[in-house]
Amino acid sequence: MKRRDLLLATTLLTTGVWSMADMPKVQSLSDALRWLDKLDKASKLSMTGKWPVVAVLEHLSQSIEMSLDGFPQPKPALFQNTVGSAAFAFFKWRGQMSHGLDEPIPGAAALTMQGDWHAAAERLRAAISRFNGHTGALKPHFAYGALSKADFALAHAFHIANHQDEFVVS
Repeated sequence: MKRRDLLLATTLLTTGVWSMADMPKVQSLSDALRWLDKLDKASKLSMTGKWPVVAVLEHLSQSIEMSLDGFPQPKPALFQNTVGSAAFAFFKWRGQMSHGLDEPIPGAAALTMQGDWHAAAERLRAAISRFNGHTGALKPHFAYGALSKADFALAHAFHIANHQDEFVVS
């Protein structure tokens, strides 16, 4: 075991608090389901960002649901086919995305800002299941434009992983 890993493990065991950034990053929708299982076992969740747990989980659900049902306010086709597709290509090349973690999806329903997060976690599980089982055409991403199912799955995993850093578990 590396010295850094030993120190981290000792800190986690003695404080009982860790950031989700210390856990392996979500790299697939299957990883996201396992990550949700870990959240369910937490005695307490908090966030380092502006949104509460329930809002972040709803936001992640909205993104997946909208890839199936349509995004309410897509960027113009010119944007999607230039800047948007270039941004996704960069994220794919880099293996991760980064975006404003308190920016709602344009036109999406308002997020819940308080309350029990467990229902939002179930909604995210249901959205992932629905996406995985979907065999029809997908709707263009509001910024990236048309994506294959594999690329959309990757975009969703990157999105979840980006927000994963905000979670603190104790």
